[in-house]
Amino acid sequence: MTDSPGRPLAKVAWNLVAFAACVRAAAELAAIMSYGYFRDELYYLACADHPAAGYVDQPPLSILFLSAWKAVFGDSLVALRIPPLLLGASVIVLIALLARRLGGGRVAQGLAACAAACAPIWLGMSRYYSMNSFDIFFWALAALLLAEILDLDPGRGAMRLWLLLGVVLGLGLENKISVLWLGFGLFAGLVLTPARYWLKTSEPWLAGGIAGLLFLPHVLWQAANGWPTLEFMRNATQGKYKAFPLPSFLKEELLHFNLVAAPLWIAGLVWLLASRDGRRFRALGLVWAATFAILVVNGNAKPEYLSPAFAPLLAAGGVAFERLLHRGRSVWPAGVYAGALVLNTALVAPFVLPLLSVPRYLAYAKALGVKPSTSEKKEIGPLPQHYADMFGWPEMAETIASVWRTLPEADRAKTAVYVTNYGEAAAVDFFGKKLGLPPAICPHNNYFLWGARGQRPEIFLVFGGAREGHARVFESVEPGAVFTHPWVMPYESGRTVWVCRGLKIPFDQIWPGEKNFS
Repeated sequence: MTDSPGRPLAKVAWNLVAFAACVRAAAELAAIMSYGYFRDELYYLACADHPAAGYVDQPPLSILFLSAWKAVFGDSLVALRIPPLLLGASVIVLIALLARRLGGGRVAQGLAACAAACAPIWLGMSRYYSMNSFDIFFWALAALLLAEILDLDPGRGAMRLWLLLGVVLGLGLENKISVLWLGFGLFAGLVLTPARYWLKTSEPWLAGGIAGLLFLPHVLWQAANGWPTLEFMRNATQGKYKAFPLPSFLKEELLHFNLVAAPLWIAGLVWLLASRDGRRFRALGLVWAATFAILVVNGNAKPEYLSPAFAPLLAAGGVAFERLLHRGRSVWPAGVYAGALVLNTALVAPFVLPLLSVPRYLAYAKALGVKPSTSEKKEIGPLPQHYADMFGWPEMAETIASVWRTLPEADRAKTAVYVTNYGEAAAVDFFGKKLGLPPAICPHNNYFLWGARGQRPEIFLVFGGAREGHARVFESVEPGAVFTHPWVMPYESGRTVWVCRGLKIPFDQIWPGEKNFS
């Protein structure tokens, strides 16, 4: 078959690709019910009950999808985690197809699929529902379409591919604004390589126009709401996330994609940027380089933000390794390397997938000398934050409900639950509904835009904070119950549910100053 001028493409190694995708899906399924709802999953469910063209902390695509998905399949843990599982498996297929488009045969496709399936950061991001699994999928699909385009000459039926790329970029932007980095890298790749001849045609400009039109509803929402995401990003980078100097940033990238896989993706980057064979696809390497440069210059960007850009590097690495390891036509060198990838991933899998009970996880981490971590400026407990944030939510809602039940029935109708962050608010909304609690009032991120949610409370159950601070606002502040949990983030445990009465200042006057976009 000759889908490109003068260069036959290998058959798709469906048996190897399907095997890698199925093993990856099996690992995700093994952990699908472990621990509990992740903080962000609860928030996504809350947002899905408020469909809109945008949210303070993200564009709407993943939330609108979730709104439709849960209407059909419900909001159980299994139902919630099937979409990211399927997207993760799809990324493996896309990367194998990309390796084929770059000139790779069975070995290249198999190695690329194996490396994608074994990437710890992608395993972790596919274990729960969020925009991240969609983001990785859109970057991989865009890379495949770009490779298809780069493998054609102008006038050879490229219009359809460019238009599809525009749709993918537009949908990607409607999912996560960081796809702007992909667009910038794509443009830089065209300008800085012989592929710049495409810029003399209408196709890339039409693709950009389509992407812009698809993104326009969210831009209009941002403008109508005072550009809240810009405020969110500024506050988050300055006050929430830890800084990652270049050495730490690079160390994280090595760990994110499996130390054993580092030679493969580095070889892929070199193959794209410096080899004669990869010259035609050099723009793909420049997408990664441009994204890397943007994040490093930023200084406060989380290393995980670079992870979607690795798709072409894994595919190109499969091609480079095929030509290096497969010279004698033996598959054993590639097979041994793939086995090393799998073994290393098996060792680190408990750190990204909740495959072990908490006591066993803690013992395993201690045996390997791995300490709990967080990318935020917060005190850490016995568990890393991505696990700690899967615990305590039903118990927290029950603690608040226990205080709610002590109130006279006449008081409950005029009582609101006030919490300070979106995780707590979403837990009250999700678990508290069955306990009789009203919707949470919270000043954090999109909850601030929802305000008092139709309530005119006279009594507040305030979760956390000190009596002295609340006494400046209320006439009466009495303790109700204390929430504790051994596995949650330390700032969530040991917090009192206060029964606060008699506002000294009207709530409408207090509310604007409570806003917290971070």
